[in-house]
Amino acid sequence: MAEFTGHPLYSCSKCRNPVALRDDLLSKTFRARSGQAYMFRQAMNIMVGQKEDRQLLTGHFTIAGIYCSNCGEELGWKYFRAYDPKQKHKEGRFIIEKSKILKEY
Repeated sequence: MAEFTGHPLYSCSKCRNPVALRDDLLSKTFRARSGQAYMFRQAMNIMVGQKEDRQLLTGHFTIAGIYCSNCGEELGWKYFRAYDPKQKHKEGRFIIEKSKILKEY
């Protein structure tokens, strides 16, 4: 984790593996199964599961679950495709459940 010294980041709440930088946080207004979730521009140290089409609160999307690369904890999902043109800004973005991460400095 030394390479991130001085950069606020979020880590997996189970194993403290860094998964996203504070600078990549785009929004705190998302909802997931466990409650509040954050949208990030990028995520790191994750594994991406199989893509699937899913109906979410804001429309129909192709998404894939994302998991901590260290402990395998499911963290949230990545948007691959938005079927509604108004939701295209979500493509390539990551949603991480607040309850699955810790804010670190």
